[in-house]
Amino acid sequence: MEGLTIIKTEHPKEKPAKGAKLGFGVVFTDHMLIMQWDKGQGWHDAKIVPYGPITISPASTVLHYAQETFEGMKAYRAEDGRVLLFRPEENFKRMNLSNERMCIPTLDVDFCVESLKELVMLDKDWIPSDPGASLYIRPMCIGNESRLGVKEADSYLYMVLLSPSGAYYESGLKPVPIYVEEEYVRAVRGGTGFAKTGGNYASSMRAQEIAHAKGYSQVLWLDGVEKKYVGEVGAMNIFFVIDGEVGLQGHRAQDRDPGGCRRIRRGQAQRGLRHRHRGGHQPGRQARMGRQGHGHQQRRDRTDQLLCLQDSDRYPVGPHEGSLRLVDRDRSDVRESRR
Repeated sequence: MEGLTIIKTEHPKEKPAKGAKLGFGVVFTDHMLIMQWDKGQGWHDAKIVPYGPITISPASTVLHYAQETFEGMKAYRAEDGRVLLFRPEENFKRMNLSNERMCIPTLDVDFCVESLKELVMLDKDWIPSDPGASLYIRPMCIGNESRLGVKEADSYLYMVLLSPSGAYYESGLKPVPIYVEEEYVRAVRGGTGFAKTGGNYASSMRAQEIAHAKGYSQVLWLDGVEKKYVGEVGAMNIFFVIDGEVGLQGHRAQDRDPGGCRRIRRGQAQRGLRHRHRGGHQPGRQARMGRQGHGHQQRRDRTDQLLCLQDSDRYPVGPHEGSLRLVDRDRSDVRESRR
């Protein structure tokens, strides 16, 4: 490929055995891709090199001001042996949106896709064939100027790592308990919530820690203004089934709440939601959110609110701590381009 240098490893690593427990993001292949950006040159010197540590200055921008972005996608091995990617160009387009927000130079989408294909095919023998397993792909950009001071960097690195991985959750595609966070928030209008940048994830760890301590697998985030509209679930996509259909009401501008979220009619949301009572968050105490009427009067204060969608690919659930059937991101990201 023109513009890409390939330096193969002289010391290939032992690959995981078939059926081995891979975990998620802990095993890495023999090679990685790296490219540099400097003022006056733009992106240059793209290389596939043996996987290994990189050297950066202790004063590097990313270490002090978190100027970085990343993406996540997967390569699969089909039954006939073919190697499959799912519209990787959409991930790089989204990465450019994140880069623009974080003042990082945008990438050439076509070059990123083609260079990624070269990298994946070079390490194709690392792609697991076990059910539910895949080759996880992690592109990232970091600000890498050796200078203290709050400003965008003058130098950047773009890298792509490959990691044979199993399911993100050890339980696989099964219902998982979800904790609705009512104190901390993940995103507000005008912030960086839509960008895939490390600071968003670091700031979510406290709520995740609390959820895990209470026996929950993931956090469902509410809006950052009124804390009564549903935003997203941390590492998953979430789909709302209403009257037997997966859908969303309220696409008009006037149907948006003050935080910029799309609204969904309360009555429809009630018919698709299961939640736990607030009282003490006691395990096992569940209530069915059905049509309002006899027997549901005592819960009107909890359900008399609009649910919303913060971004165009996230479906609302309910603003209460609960155990919900979710679609595991490990599989659902194969069918999405904007998460």
